[in-house]
Amino acid sequence: MAIVYYGYPKCTTCRKAKSWLDGHGVEYEEHNIKENPPGAEELKEIVSASGLELKKFFNTSGMKYRELGLKDRLGEMTDEEKIRLLASDGMLLKRPIVADGQKVTVGFREAEFEAAWG
Repeated sequence: MAIVYYGYPKCTTCRKAKSWLDGHGVEYEEHNIKENPPGAEELKEIVSASGLELKKFFNTSGMKYRELGLKDRLGEMTDEEKIRLLASDGMLLKRPIVADGQKVTVGFREAEFEAAWG
């Protein structure tokens, strides 16, 4: 599977991540996370491949997260409900997400990118 990059053009962290990928010659398929978020099935695969807890995929500092009061609601939701919610609005997703079917990075930390994509 090709490397897929989900980011948001106005996001500073996404721009840093994209710059890192470009600077290291990493080829990827780019998706605007707001206009074209991953669907529920794709999200399940990404979460599974990442080995991370599902709550790590929520953009907890985002306006939409606060508007929906998710801090208090996530604990009551099933994983299926969380996946459907994340798939419904890309702005709820922590970004960028970079995945190739086996490896996944969420957010941007240079050391993690080096280990995964370097």
